[in-house]
Amino acid sequence: MPPILIEGTAQWRARVGQDLGASDWHEVTQERVNQFAEATGDHQFVHVDPERAKRESPFGGTIAHGYLTLALGPLLLRDVLQLAGFRMGINYGLNRLRFPAPLRVGARLRLRAHCQAVEEVDRGAGIQVALKLTFEAEGGDKPVCVAEALFRYYT
Repeated sequence: MPPILIEGTAQWRARVGQDLGASDWHEVTQERVNQFAEATGDHQFVHVDPERAKRESPFGGTIAHGYLTLALGPLLLRDVLQLAGFRMGINYGLNRLRFPAPLRVGARLRLRAHCQAVEEVDRGAGIQVALKLTFEAEGGDKPVCVAEALFRYYT
């Protein structure tokens, strides 16, 4: 399904309370997990050592870092949304973040987005959009990440 095009503040406001859709599926590879470990310095064996993780972890192999899952949000969100009519957008933060299930390396991941709220910020110079982001592993019975993400868009 093509991404939803949101052109300006009024169209964001019209989406409050709506599901925006889901991204395509993207495979999470060991190479990507290793690159994330290098970038962050988090080399815990459960992420980077497949043989040891298979032997010693309850997951039967390596799993992605939780923050890698979250960091894939912008990539996956591009499949869901396209924006126009804004000069710039920024990540403002998170109100809530949970990792209810592990994301096994080799799994396919997608994101579902739901628009929770839109409010004016900076004396009307921009808006803040609260999106519930639900990351799902294909075939999983629980999400691997759920976050309420805040984005600010300026016209």
